[in-house]
Amino acid sequence: MSRYAAMFEGLARKKEGAFVPFWMLGDPDLKTCFERIVTLVESGADALELGIPFSDPVADGPVVQRAAMRALHAHANLDACFELLSKIRAKYPQVPIGLLTYANLCVARGEDWFYGQCAASGVDSVLLADVPTLEAEFFCKAAYKAGVDPVLIAPPNASDAQLKTIAQWSKGYVYGVTRAGVTGANETLVLSASALIEKLREYGAPPMMLGFGISKPEHVKQALAQGAAGAISGSAIVQLGVDEPGRLGDFVKQMKQATRD
Repeated sequence: MSRYAAMFEGLARKKEGAFVPFWMLGDPDLKTCFERIVTLVESGADALELGIPFSDPVADGPVVQRAAMRALHAHANLDACFELLSKIRAKYPQVPIGLLTYANLCVARGEDWFYGQCAASGVDSVLLADVPTLEAEFFCKAAYKAGVDPVLIAPPNASDAQLKTIAQWSKGYVYGVTRAGVTGANETLVLSASALIEKLREYGAPPMMLGFGISKPEHVKQALAQGAAGAISGSAIVQLGVDEPGRLGDFVKQMKQATRD
């Protein structure tokens, strides 16, 4: 059983949803990044969504873009990120780890090398945010070959044909986005994902977790009420790491508690 399947099964037994924080590898530097990730896991994160810094992140809003630039300035290159991932995996052997990154980083040294490094570092899944559904097959086959789960994005306006393709190729989970556009924390979140989630279930997709704009415990509750298996929070956590890093643990505890209420 994969780490994602074990996580979803264990949470279902406890009648909880998953809370998954995002963090950029190498932000603000490699040493501090590891300490931040330890805080996230020790405070209740069920899984981790980690970014590899990239200079042209088309799906990321300003908060995550700045995180990527801090990491790049701190020399968080691809090799350093895989080394850090191995360190995280060694400390947390059971926590699912997903990467959210971009196709250029995957193909720069060849897709087989990239997914092979993911597998060797203990990465469970990879989401390439700039690969459209029609182009997903090439990357998904390379991921399968290495034993890594490819995760596809389900946008709110996806057609039936797109949803069938997403259900066919996604493993581990499906990343559902709450709205069109780039990442960013929302004060008010209007979710209408129930029909999308139901369609994906009908087509046999793995569980969906919702991201983009998840910044408050109420948003986590809304996501789960829509039928999502979990919620992913990125920009709110990254910004808190800049403004008040001492509050990161309490924030994660509050967001995790919202999956139990």
